[in-house]
Amino acid sequence: MARKVVVAGVGMVPFKKPGASETYDLMGAHAARLALADARVNYQDIQQAYACFVYGDSTAGQRKLYQVGMTGLPIINVNNNCSTGSTGLYLARQAIEAGALDIALVVGFEQMNPGALGDHFTDRPSPSERFLKQCSRLGVPSEVAPALRIFGGAGMEHMKRFGTPLESFAKIRAKASRHAANNPLAVFRKVVSAEEVMADQVMWPGVMTRLMACPPTCGAAAAVLCSEDYARRHGLDARVWIAAQALTTDGPESLEGDDLRDVAGFSMSRNAARQVYEKAGIGAEDVDVVELHDCFAHNELIVYEALGLCPEGGAAKFIDDGDNTYGGRYVVNPSGGLLSKGHPLGATGLAQCTELVQQLRGSAGERQVDRARIALQHNVGIGGACVVTMYRN
Repeated sequence: MARKVVVAGVGMVPFKKPGASETYDLMGAHAARLALADARVNYQDIQQAYACFVYGDSTAGQRKLYQVGMTGLPIINVNNNCSTGSTGLYLARQAIEAGALDIALVVGFEQMNPGALGDHFTDRPSPSERFLKQCSRLGVPSEVAPALRIFGGAGMEHMKRFGTPLESFAKIRAKASRHAANNPLAVFRKVVSAEEVMADQVMWPGVMTRLMACPPTCGAAAAVLCSEDYARRHGLDARVWIAAQALTTDGPESLEGDDLRDVAGFSMSRNAARQVYEKAGIGAEDVDVVELHDCFAHNELIVYEALGLCPEGGAAKFIDDGDNTYGGRYVVNPSGGLLSKGHPLGATGLAQCTELVQQLRGSAGERQVDRARIALQHNVGIGGACVVTMYRN
């Protein structure tokens, strides 16, 4: 019988712009220590560690964790694009649930460079090459930056299919800024209006302005997972537990279909969400708080529908009704999300976990969602992988 897995501790360092942060090893070690302290366990107690990063050399996880301790434990380096941190959580949860481990540490970190993301190994086929060809086949201009092509294309598809106005994406970005204003760990805490987002530098005429895209960010976050039995035997906090989790990859529609939303992971996300709701026996209507992958405002909008927070084609009304913020049906990205909190790729999934654990504990301060008991996390990486996790208190 599968064992219940609890999140006993979380930790996160303030996210910063490239060039303003510590090096990845220092950030990662700091986040690990914060999670261990929050869980009230020693590094010597950890039976296995998962080090999550995208931009770094092999065994960067050891480089970071050796500063916390050198106990000889297994350290597994994880890279699954933007869903890397959540993939580490998935692996740790799976091992504990199966009884292979009692307690594990998952740490995500990233030391990023300024500017748009790109391939580092240009002498071989790119993992995103087929996705970009699909964008071109479906009418996305090739002169647009790669990530913008994929996620902006998904937004353009939604506008074309459902008449969604560009202002809907601007309202998402403005909402993110209001939430981040209460998050001392967010990289951007300035509140902006939807009008200011619309008036910002145009990145793709009629589709996107600069403020609708998340910035490259440096940072680290971590979580300690253990079995419920281990937590009780050692007096650890067992209030927050993982009710269900799914990791999915692309189906043929992502590369062969006629919908640009699928290139950005819409079907992959919907599939993961459905699996989670079925496993947990809990539907979207029961969720209180959500941290989802808003690398672009466009992706937040299509993910509302992929997760079942609103009907397909209903996202603009969902936004206009205020059902994505405090006082509405859900509070989406109370942390400020990737758009305002920042997106250090390997750390993003752990930062989402940190926020949701704090929400379910009732310790999120000014960001606290009233009576939060069920939380949903969504983390997606092109190429591709999507992890959806449901937490409960």
